Amino acid sequence: MDGGKVTVGRTAGLYIGAAVLRLAIFTLLPGLPDLLTGRVEISTPVTSFKRLQEGLFLYNHNVSPYDGGVYHQAPLFLPLFSLLPNALSYPIFTYLLYIAVDLLSASALWKIADSGEAGSSAQFTSPRREKRWSGFVIAAAFLLNPFTLATCIGRSTSVFTTCAILHAIAKAVSGAPFGAMVALSFASYLSMYPLLLLPPLLLLCYDRQRPDRADKSALSFAATHVPVVFGVLALLFGMSYLITGSWEFLPSTYGVQLTLSDLTPNVGLWWYFFIEMFDSFRSFFLAVFWLHLSCYVGGLTVRIRRQPLVVLTLLLGIFAIFKPYPSISDTSLFLGLVPLYRHVFPLMRYTFVIAAVILYASFLGPAFYYLWIYAGSGNANFFYAITLVWGLGQSLLVCDLMFAVLRDEWEVERPEMVGKEIRQI
Repeated sequence: MDGGKVTVGRTAGLYIGAAVLRLAIFTLLPGLPDLLTGRVEISTPVTSFKRLQEGLFLYNHNVSPYDGGVYHQAPLFLPLFSLLPNALSYPIFTYLLYIAVDLLSASALWKIADSGEAGSSAQFTSPRREKRWSGFVIAAAFLLNPFTLATCIGRSTSVFTTCAILHAIAKAVSGAPFGAMVALSFASYLSMYPLLLLPPLLLLCYDRQRPDRADKSALSFAATHVPVVFGVLALLFGMSYLITGSWEFLPSTYGVQLTLSDLTPNVGLWWYFFIEMFDSFRSFFLAVFWLHLSCYVGGLTVRIRRQPLVVLTLLLGIFAIFKPYPSISDTSLFLGLVPLYRHVFPLMRYTFVIAAVILYASFLGPAFYYLWIYAGSGNANFFYAITLVWGLGQSLLVCDLMFAVLRDEWEVERPEMVGKEIRQI
């Protein structure tokens, strides 16, 4: 009884503390939200709160929100934010919405951590699985991560995608495949790229299904649940059509991501490359970049079949690097899942280098952007160079985590190699 009270008290304390911290920043530093909203590290053309306000203004004045080519986000955001009082006169309601979404994300991450799936899946059990952090620690790390805080204060709509992805994984590890498919549908509707998570998420759902349904084959399980995703997406598209009165939202939201028609700078690798691209080669390299982003899904899903949660984590790290419009919100989601693998941290080789590179890019990124845009003493190469360093740091983390997970599997298969150094020749 006392243990349960302590757990409830810790949970409430964490959520209340995280909410109070965010609310204090919103209210005590009233200029900070607008400052962060304009930062390219936080806001992208498909997640910007300022662009959402522009679309909302047009929507409330019976004009298509996609006129003018500014608003590139999902239509369902418009009625949601229309229900809130005027964001300029009563911003507290918008603040509370973003705080609530962050807390819901942390709650889903806590469930994932407590499931123990990271260290002991249906087909693989790590001998190091006892070395793990509690759900409280992992949720606290996520809520207090500066990238998560900055994204919340900057009011990027990517927080909704993060919440949907985490709830999809949480439902999967809880043995609720239908809920996982619905949550993934919402995430895909908001940002499109989460649809690539469908194969490993299906495997995770299949591995965690209830015992009374374990007699289903993987193919029949997929045939049952894949239509749920596309059915919910069709329903969401239909609702979007009713809201906007046309299918104009399709090219204005998903088309912009597929064709990269808005070349606003961000922390990704696409924008500068396509600024310099000759138009005659643009279609070819768009196909190459999208093929590169999607080709990891099949390879990782097959190679690390026994640990689908690892595949989901690695893919989210890859998306944070190579998707068309990444932001620090994508990095915060990936970093929120990395502590689940505390048991393989001793097998990672470059933790200091990774931390140093990410911190280096985090501090110098805003400085280089200032030199380019405001001081006029630099050019686009300054900022793009530091985004390459940022991508390098995340790439090292993805590769090192994958090495550690595969080494853990290999040592189970080859116990005589435990603790021995491996050298590549």
